[in-house]
Amino acid sequence: MVDKKDRPLILVTNDDGIDSKGINELAIIASNFGNVYVVAPDKPQSGMSSAITLESIIRCNLHENVNSNIVKYSCTGTPVDCVKLAINKILPRKPDLVLSGINHGSNSSINVIYSGTMAAAFEGCLEKIPSIGFSLLDYSSNADFNHCTEIVHSIVEKILNNGLENGVCLNVNIPKKSNENIKGIKICRQADANWIEEFDERVDPKKLNYFWLTGTFVNYDSGNDTDEQALKENYISIVPVKYDLTDHNSISSLKKIF
Repeated sequence: MVDKKDRPLILVTNDDGIDSKGINELAIIASNFGNVYVVAPDKPQSGMSSAITLESIIRCNLHENVNSNIVKYSCTGTPVDCVKLAINKILPRKPDLVLSGINHGSNSSINVIYSGTMAAAFEGCLEKIPSIGFSLLDYSSNADFNHCTEIVHSIVEKILNNGLENGVCLNVNIPKKSNENIKGIKICRQADANWIEEFDERVDPKKLNYFWLTGTFVNYDSGNDTDEQALKENYISIVPVKYDLTDHNSISSLKKIF
């Protein structure tokens, strides 16, 4: 039997908040592999991307333990705040793995740049820690995660055993549960897609105008090697993503101009 102190240390976070069903499922799965610290926002923080708190204080509260292998903290900050605070102040040492999710809703394609879930994974990646963001294509707060258990378990096991290249983390999207069995896993590229945004203008009881962001997701990519296509065909999509945003192919042509 592996001594508790020798087990991997795993940080679990998300952007849906400490009370979301998805993060509780992820923490339980992670506890099969190691000692888990959950450090997550105390309220939903979807769409926060890599925002950090600079102009106000951050509070962190320890929750009562319900599992000897899981320690839970809620944080008033963003998902990235949670990772930074966990690594610098809360965890007994640098974690062996950072897991973010399981998000309620897709983070495929362009959603990766807005996602607080994936920003937390990027933050772990910046610290040279193998990091994975998990999302389920079901926005319901009471989404069914039962079919995710075996999938997440398998992916976590593979990354703990094999690691990831420095500077790379994984964006994993899982199809919603349906009568059709998931066909498998596809390693993909990010689809060329975007949101056609609309701002619904309304008037509040004080007769003041306000705006509500809505939109339609449009996939411009006809390739068969994208995350959107994999999910459409009922595969799990895994996209390796980098925090280095440099377009290395453009460097030589820009040097000729400047």
